[in-house]
Amino acid sequence: MKDILVTGAYGGMGLAAVELLAKEGYRVFALDLKVGEKKENVIPIESDVTNEDKVTEAYNKVASLSDNLCGIIHFAGIYMLDSLVEMSAESFKRIFDVNLYGVFLVNKTFLPLLKKGSRIIITTSELAPLDPLPFTGIYAVTKGALDKYAYSLRMELQLLGIGVSVIRAGAVNTGMLGASTNALDKFCNGTQLYSCNAKRFKSIVDRVEARHISTEKLAKKAYKILKKKRPSFAYSINRNPLLLLLNILPKRLQLWIIKLILK
Repeated sequence: MKDILVTGAYGGMGLAAVELLAKEGYRVFALDLKVGEKKENVIPIESDVTNEDKVTEAYNKVASLSDNLCGIIHFAGIYMLDSLVEMSAESFKRIFDVNLYGVFLVNKTFLPLLKKGSRIIITTSELAPLDPLPFTGIYAVTKGALDKYAYSLRMELQLLGIGVSVIRAGAVNTGMLGASTNALDKFCNGTQLYSCNAKRFKSIVDRVEARHISTEKLAKKAYKILKKKRPSFAYSINRNPLLLLLNILPKRLQLWIIKLILK
């Protein structure tokens, strides 16, 4: 039986991956802030990926049961929608801590359990390689930084025989798609600078999120990457064609279009 660590294991995407991996015969160490009961092939690990002491405790628990992980799959992350000039410093720091620092901390801490041939799979976003959009910029910036971190990590860990790949996913039906809508509603009601613009932007977000995939489909994508002999760096799933089209335009034209839509 192969052992594997999954972060964000009790969210929509993480839980789907945990269930698939357990079904396929893996022993899954399921790490999250809040966990469920122990099940066959699933060992819950309660931890905060942004807290070094908690991650060390999680490592010690896993290391007491296993000396070899075949992989780490990262699903822990948070979504945030806000203005870059109105959001609080605390919120700015929080999203970087969860989306970037937490991945770094888990990988650094659990590296001793990763042997030659093991894999690290990191969920970034379809926005990661694209130019950031207004109000979703802070989320895109963290995912873009995560994508760059992952590529740098791949460069380094290839020397140890460890593979690193990212999944650049579009909208996924995690059961919490309304979270971004709620965040935008909160922003629309609270912003002092962009009230009209934000309301128009909300209609765009609603249309983008209407084209979503299931968590099971994303879990299958992660599983296929895990099983590949020579996985690529980046795998895309459910990327939005309108976002891709906007991104190939010159930046001056991108700015003009966004201004025209939201002004």
